[in-house]
Amino acid sequence: MGVAHLSRQKVARGFLVCLCLWGFFSLSYAARSGLSKQKFEVKKHLNRLNKPAVKSIQSPDGDIIDCVPITKQPAFDHPFLKDHKIQMKPNYHPEGLFDDNKVSSSSTKSKDKEPHIPQLWHRYGKCEEGTIPMRRTKEDDVLRASSVKRYGKKKHRTVPLPKSAEPDLINQSGHQHAIAYVEGDKYYGAKATINVWEPKIQQQNEFSLSQIWLLGGSFGQDLNSIEAGWQVHTQVSPDLYGDNNTRLFTYWTSDAYQATGCYNLLCSGFIQINSDIAMGASISPVSGYRNSQYDISILIWKDPKEGHWWMQFGNGYVLGYWPSFLFSYLTESASMIEWGGEVVNSQADGHHTSTQMGSGRFPEEGFSKASYFRNIQVVDSSNNLKAPKGLGTFTEQSNCYDVQPGNNDDWGHFFYYGGPGKNENCP
Repeated sequence: MGVAHLSRQKVARGFLVCLCLWGFFSLSYAARSGLSKQKFEVKKHLNRLNKPAVKSIQSPDGDIIDCVPITKQPAFDHPFLKDHKIQMKPNYHPEGLFDDNKVSSSSTKSKDKEPHIPQLWHRYGKCEEGTIPMRRTKEDDVLRASSVKRYGKKKHRTVPLPKSAEPDLINQSGHQHAIAYVEGDKYYGAKATINVWEPKIQQQNEFSLSQIWLLGGSFGQDLNSIEAGWQVHTQVSPDLYGDNNTRLFTYWTSDAYQATGCYNLLCSGFIQINSDIAMGASISPVSGYRNSQYDISILIWKDPKEGHWWMQFGNGYVLGYWPSFLFSYLTESASMIEWGGEVVNSQADGHHTSTQMGSGRFPEEGFSKASYFRNIQVVDSSNNLKAPKGLGTFTEQSNCYDVQPGNNDDWGHFFYYGGPGKNENCP
């Protein structure tokens, strides 16, 4: 009996060991399968985004810029663009575009008038005519995103709602703004020259940006938006870049950031025609406190003939266009224009974030200390650049980030904006 009992114990123990090993290998296989499935999805997505290049340029900031034939860019993956004939230049520029480039000796004038293209990768080469520069997406970039599908997309509605929104509602979404805006008319474009800085970001899921918004529709689920400016994330941010460089960006959506749209060229939509400027690439140099000031000019306007929304960078670099069919409300015009700064305030430790907006200084400090938007204009129905009428300002918490508008002969309509975030008046 004793021997039989021991044999049964050994068999039971052996069975348990086998069961444990089977479970371990099953879990390992499942984990490996999950990982390999994710890797497969990531690789597939990278193949969609990174098009075959004529040549590649290594940028000093670690980016790789691929020179991709203009006809092979991601826009043409869109079924509606299969037979699209690329428009190599706009039919019309807004009237008055080149009338406001006055030379000024005023102390409020920026010290840099874009003598060169302010992107780092140009130190090591350029793309030829007939190609466009595309920042190569790396595996790590996609893996930082919450999912492969969400890579290159904004997470939340991030448009400031000056009149209708309660501050508490916006604070819950974690986004704070300091903006100037116009509404109540039909707008066919917007322009501004934006001071460029490299604000400090506190938390890994936060960012700081300065941009123009062209908006159409309601602020519900049918919002149309075209956006462009500069932004800074953190090195471990799940968004896009994986560093804290100041970068040029664009964004579009036709359904309030739900399914449509993306940053830069990370989906089918924007058609780039320019071989000099890489969207998503670093801007350099940036402004310094009480030091040299640098700014970039951005113009977005609707071509009266074709109806596409065009973007120009600087004084002559027409980047490309968003085809009108991408939108519903913006097919005709924008109903609101906003200019200004935005940060994410995650309140990770129960306090307001110390993520900076603009230069991290309040507007009252003025030139070479606070950040600015200058020469703010809108495009009217006659395709004329005009000063904005009824310019309003909005910020959720002026003790954290503020905005101060002004007007003079050199800068036209302008404003200083930004702030340090957390301080004794913004705990």
